[in-house]
Amino acid sequence: MRLQGKIALVTGAGGPMGRAVALRFAQEGASLAIGDISGNRLAEAEADIRKELKGGARLAALRGNATVKEEAQALANLALDSFGRVDLLVNIVGGIRAKTMFEPMLEMDAARWSETLALNLHPNIHLAQILVPGMLQRRYGKVVNVSSINFAGEPGSSDYSAAKAAVASLTRTMAMEFAPHVNVNCIVPGLIRTSVMDRMDAALRRTYEQKPLLKRLGEPVDIANAALFLCSDEASYITGQLLAVSGGNWPALG
Repeated sequence: MRLQGKIALVTGAGGPMGRAVALRFAQEGASLAIGDISGNRLAEAEADIRKELKGGARLAALRGNATVKEEAQALANLALDSFGRVDLLVNIVGGIRAKTMFEPMLEMDAARWSETLALNLHPNIHLAQILVPGMLQRRYGKVVNVSSINFAGEPGSSDYSAAKAAVASLTRTMAMEFAPHVNVNCIVPGLIRTSVMDRMDAALRRTYEQKPLLKRLGEPVDIANAALFLCSDEASYITGQLLAVSGGNWPALG
């Protein structure tokens, strides 16, 4: 088991990608602290993950909003109180909370900009500031952030694209500042089969399905497998990298 004896904290663990990551880590022997803004989703994820725990590994869960520093601190405290340390931090929280997925930049109000930037950046910043000092002290740690191939720009998604570009840039800066003892990398997904699909019309979904070279949407487990690799010792000489999990798509104009 590649994560046996490791302690992982996964945010957004009630959603499809976060749950897939936590399940995959449990299958590989990690103990986990998980959080999500939805108590119902978190309870369902907790039940699924407990079935996958291996070899005495344990699980702790706390509902909260990781964009709020005090609530991110509470999740970190749960992990530290339960396990004594955190070795692996996987920041899944992100996305768009607006009612409409796409909105022209000239029509986008300040509230949407602020909310999208906070949702995609604040959890990563809060939890790194809380947990990375301990990793540096122990001279070991892994941090995985999640950007998007939209970070190079996407019509109607100026807020989301800018936020995900910031996550990519933040990852590189974190890798530089936390070297040489903490590896920091970033997964760059294409369109993954998550709840966002419920807000997309069928014609647009078919367009996105045809964009990748592999001619399909990604699955949450594809993100989980990438996170597992980046958090394993197999990736010990990898830091500051953007790993596209996108079926062959890569950011480009047009």
